[in-house]
Amino acid sequence: MPTSITVDMAYAEDNEAKKDVETVSWYRQAAEAGNADAQNNLGVSYATGKGVEQNYAEAVNCYSKAAGQGSATAQYNLAESYEDGLGVRQDDEQALKWYRMAAEQGHIGAQYNLGVFYLEGRGVARDYADAVLWFRRAAERGDIDAQHSLGVCYIEGKGLAKNYVQGYMWLALAAVHGNALTRERLSQLEEEMTPRQIAKAQKLARQWQPKPLKKS
Repeated sequence: MPTSITVDMAYAEDNEAKKDVETVSWYRQAAEAGNADAQNNLGVSYATGKGVEQNYAEAVNCYSKAAGQGSATAQYNLAESYEDGLGVRQDDEQALKWYRMAAEQGHIGAQYNLGVFYLEGRGVARDYADAVLWFRRAAERGDIDAQHSLGVCYIEGKGLAKNYVQGYMWLALAAVHGNALTRERLSQLEEEMTPRQIAKAQKLARQWQPKPLKKS
């Protein structure tokens, strides 16, 4: 690599690091003034170590302040911290609590994760119907993981009656931007469906439109 390019890259990285430190300074000032968005953003900076030394415990402290003020994003970040045990003792019940609060405000990632907790019985008694409820809310707004999970619930009859057409539709939607696992499940399902059922499901997938945010 030419020396001039190496120097330019180092200069750019140095400037970027200085900008990160300056950004954290502004977040801190706003956070101390009680701004919930700044408190959450400062938490993210601590969690990622961007512009400040990485400190998961301090990240949780910042998330907690913002979450207490009703920030759905901070509630989600706090829930993830409890789920993963980063900066705080791992606690599925606390994770469930904060995922629920964020989900009820319409946070799509929290809605999906809350569905997973109900599906797996983490921090709460297993409840397939509630899992389907939260998967559906996220799936209807276009979340790929939720679409896949809702499709599987329809196929396996978990939390609702088996319905291969609905299952295929949701898997097909997820497969558009999904992974090999979704496409593989779709191929397996086709072997159990009639051509007419497949055609109906494909038509439903083509006609599908995401729904707007709906809070609880």
